[in-house]
Amino acid sequence: MIQDFHISIPVRDQHPALLDPWLAALEFGPGTVMAVLTQTIGPAYKTRGAAMAIAADGRTAGALSSGCIEADLVLHAQKVRQSGIARRLRYGQGSPFMDLRLPCGGGIEVMLFPLHDLAPLETLARRMAARQVTTLTVTKVGTLELGANAGFRLTFRPPLRFVIFGAGAEAAVFADLVRSLGFRHVLLSHEDRSLDMAQAMGCMTRRLGPLPDMAELLPDDRCAALLFYHDHDYEPEILRALLSGPAFYIGAQGSRRTQADRLERLTSMGIPIKQRQRVRGPIGLIPSSRDPRQLAVSVLAEVLMVAGTQDVTAGAPA
Repeated sequence: MIQDFHISIPVRDQHPALLDPWLAALEFGPGTVMAVLTQTIGPAYKTRGAAMAIAADGRTAGALSSGCIEADLVLHAQKVRQSGIARRLRYGQGSPFMDLRLPCGGGIEVMLFPLHDLAPLETLARRMAARQVTTLTVTKVGTLELGANAGFRLTFRPPLRFVIFGAGAEAAVFADLVRSLGFRHVLLSHEDRSLDMAQAMGCMTRRLGPLPDMAELLPDDRCAALLFYHDHDYEPEILRALLSGPAFYIGAQGSRRTQADRLERLTSMGIPIKQRQRVRGPIGLIPSSRDPRQLAVSVLAEVLMVAGTQDVTAGAPA
């Protein structure tokens, strides 16, 4: 069984804009109205497919702007809830709501529709827990269907998972950063001090002895593997195992010289060039980061840049 390494942040402690709107809609229950961004014109704060769940009692999850239109969406949601009929709204360029401006200068189109049936979201929750790609479709009449082709399609991919190998402050601080942002993660280390430090921060940890089953740790291409070692002798066997799997990001701490030596060792182990090229190094967007906190932010930014916007992608508008 695949263990999902994640420490969830209590819903009550999160800002509504940070909550997953689709999963929150299940908690909100009957009377929930969804607002989905179906089109952008010019610059926009959010991409197509962004969503907001609006409960009957006024609670919200998710956001479509930086706070410019959310209160207005709650008002329109009440009308949609009362009529049971979906409606389309436009904000920014070409909008009739002249008093609601978007600072980015563009325009967006939003579809509001009542959730008459929660079954598609229940299926989504089960499939996401099983790390399965799932497609939901918002039809032209404002119903939510599983896998339908006609309408505005939303593809949900499994959440990012970080598997971290290493020892020292860099490994523990990076694990703490991804933990603080709610990412699924685990730190594997042979060093008690590093494990104790990460555990004290609230991170998921595992003692590293014999190499674990990488297919269990990194089951799909929504996983990132990072190595934070000063003693690089630990790396070759770990990298050999990682390179046989689907991780979308494999990176190791060190200088350019260290990376060259690392690749040379992988070559001597018979690792094909195409696989060796998957190993990133030096890692991070900021060159030569010496402070563990700066390095952690730099590396996470690079991983997220590689991951792109794959969490939810939207198809053709309805």
